[in-house]
Amino acid sequence: MKWKSRNLRGLAELICGNVGPDGVSDFRYRSSMYLTEFFQDCNLDYTHDGSSRSPWVASRLEEVLAQPHRGPTVPPDAFIRIIRAVLDKSDAQKGDPDRSKALAALNTVLTREGWEAFYDEHSIGQLRHTATNTIAEMANPHRPLTPVELQRREQLTAYLDRCTEDELIEEVLLPLFRQLGFHRITAAGHKDKALEYGKDMWMKYTLPTLHVLYFGIQAKKGKLDSAGVGKAGSANVAEIHNQVTMMLGHEIFDPELNRRVLVDHAFIVAGGEITKQARNWIGNKLDASKRSQVMFMDRDDILNLFIVTNLPLPKNALPQDKVLDPFPDDIPF
Repeated sequence: MKWKSRNLRGLAELICGNVGPDGVSDFRYRSSMYLTEFFQDCNLDYTHDGSSRSPWVASRLEEVLAQPHRGPTVPPDAFIRIIRAVLDKSDAQKGDPDRSKALAALNTVLTREGWEAFYDEHSIGQLRHTATNTIAEMANPHRPLTPVELQRREQLTAYLDRCTEDELIEEVLLPLFRQLGFHRITAAGHKDKALEYGKDMWMKYTLPTLHVLYFGIQAKKGKLDSAGVGKAGSANVAEIHNQVTMMLGHEIFDPELNRRVLVDHAFIVAGGEITKQARNWIGNKLDASKRSQVMFMDRDDILNLFIVTNLPLPKNALPQDKVLDPFPDDIPF
């Protein structure tokens, strides 16, 4: 990842805490010793050599940005740690207790490179890629959740119990996959079944090598099981098998390339549980080549990914404010 020298110098000035044109700095001043401590706190083994601070920091930032990273919209992990350390609220300066001025000054530099910094609900600095609106860190859906996240997870669980299949796709899956870095996400919908061909959504993902993979999604609201007769709130896996087979064999039109392409992988997504028997049944029915193309995603996967990526809950998942009736039933006279 390559940055312009001007922006490297600008970020280095903020890390050093040098005063701006108005003679004021909204960042902590760091001398030689504290610059070394700053990079050590970011798990970087850099020791200031006594040279001019700002050029030295700019050179270290260039080295950090040159480290391996997962893609053009995800900077190296070390750079994310640097941004979080710069925005640490414990370093608030006089006249900027909430660090809003510091955040604005940092974004002046980041915006020129297509990034934006912000504070999440836990007051931790985060980095967002402005073009794709994705947070610059792969979330770990298997980490322990905070009490606030557990509360949001319960609200989303209740929403999945009562939402329709279209709401599952439009309010949950579309923003989730968009946040995870997929693009050109297109929902077929359920109004025109003739054009669906086994998929409710299709999307594509660009690899770091700039190769593009295409994904189709077959979504079901409830449980996916292998029962011979579908029960209320569940779907039969045999129906899903037919739709997946149709999805993998039907071409989609990519308007960006102006040609038709085949789906590389199929997601089977369920708003409820996907039983082990259902997974095994589909695995046995598909041949070896198609078996590697099918991936499963059930309710737990949706909940964990949606919460750890810090996506806002659907409007109908939020608790409704109680409205007091100004005219009670009892007449006071």
